Parts: sequence; C-alpha cells; structure tokens
Amino acid sequence: MSSVNKTILMGNAGRDPEIRYTTSGKAVCNLSIATSSRRKDKATGEMVEDTQWHRVTFYDRLAEIAGEYIKKGNKVYVEGRLTYGKYTDKDGVEKNTTEIIATEMQLVGPREQGERQAPAEKPQPAKTPGKTGSGFDDMDPDIPW
Repeated sequence: MSSVNKTILMGNAGRDPEIRYTTSGKAVCNLSIATSSRRKDKATGEMVEDTQWHRVTFYDRLAEIAGEYIKKGNKVYVEGRLTYGKYTDKDGVEKNTTEIIATEMQLVGPREQGERQAPAEKPQPAKTPGKTGSGFDDMDPDIPW
C-alpha cells in the first residue's frame, strides 16, 4: 500500500525569504508563513483569531523564484511535504522541529502596482449597415476554428 505526505498552505509571508547556496551551488530558501482562523470563544462569546506559523523550505529553482518574488506580507500558496527533526539548542536542550519542504508555490492576490498592465484592446471592425451575406461577416477572423 502506498502512502501520502502532502501539505497545502495558503497564508501570508511573515518576513522576506532568506536565500542561501550550498557548497555545490544549489539554492535553499527559508520562509515563515502565517495561517489564521477565527472562532468564537465559548466563555466570552468574542471572536478569537488563532494564528499558526509554518516553516517552509524551498530548494533549487523554486528557491530562487521564491527568493526573488516573495516579500513580507505577500499571500502565498504552497504545496509540499511535512518533515520532522530534532536539534540541541545552545543550552543543551533537545528541541523538535516541523517544516514543510515545498514542491509547488504560487503567489496569490494582486501584483504590485508597478507590474500591473491593462490588456491591450483589439480594435473592432466597423460593421457595414445593410450588407447581406452568409451571416458570418461580423465574426472575429482570429477564432482558431
């Protein structure tokens, strides 16, 4: 039987990505992504926002793209797999870690102001009144069929 380890996140970048390169020249990019949910507190009746922080690591070309295009606050969609690890901090205490190794990434939402361009308008051909024919005279000649 096969197994699946897939995580999907859509949240906001908590800081600008940190990109570095291994000794062999491969790119590695680290990023924190915040996801939030809202719930009603049963005791007080107030809405409470719960924010979770996720450590995401990108490799190779995806790391270079993430490092170039993601900025703090950008909404980003990430697919990847969960990994777990342990390390010992400077005080000798063993800590557990959880991170997502990204396999896909997409920026979500509007682009920055300087990147926006309106699509070019295609001029419409003038209709000739009273013209009779096959009924296809006013169709767009660029339709591929």
